[in-house]
Amino acid sequence: MAWALVQVTAPAEEPVSVPEAKLHLRVDGDQEDQWIASVIAVAREHAETMLGRSLVERTWRLSLDRFPPGRVIRLPRPPLQAVTSVTYTAPDGSQHVLDEALYDVDTASEPGRIVLRPGASWPETANKPGAVQIVYAAGYGAAANVPEAFKHAILLLVGHWYEHREQVVVGSNAATLPFAVEALLRPHRIFAFDPAGEAV
Repeated sequence: MAWALVQVTAPAEEPVSVPEAKLHLRVDGDQEDQWIASVIAVAREHAETMLGRSLVERTWRLSLDRFPPGRVIRLPRPPLQAVTSVTYTAPDGSQHVLDEALYDVDTASEPGRIVLRPGASWPETANKPGAVQIVYAAGYGAAANVPEAFKHAILLLVGHWYEHREQVVVGSNAATLPFAVEALLRPHRIFAFDPAGEAV
């Protein structure tokens, strides 16, 4: 089934602050603060992509062409905090909010899930792209709640890019990212999956 994920609101803060990054880099003064802040954001995005997770909480919107044939919808970029709304377009084109009495929200699983309750069934939808829209919050909350391993990986990335602001060639190969970054992130990776189906 076709699906799309869009970030509705950006995180209110980064997992690592500019002062924390400067301490890691052993940088004094504020001449490079703006550059460091931009690299922190890039490092966080890189870590989130590697992990398949959200770090600091933000809002996402998942679009599906229809409800799944099964009873479960898995929500990308965990950890799931809460589902704000599930809306759908009916066959006649009208917009509806799915009754919360029809489903449970499982925030304990990774990824988080919307699970149809026993005896309930998904409603029919219009035959159109994005007929089902799910808005939800995901992430570890504030920066203080982000696991230290993820913060350290971000600091390592910031340090690497601070030292290699342009592509650096060592022998015949461009300088690669520190192995420690992958070692810190890989054990916590969420593998790709279809929200309406199984892992892919």
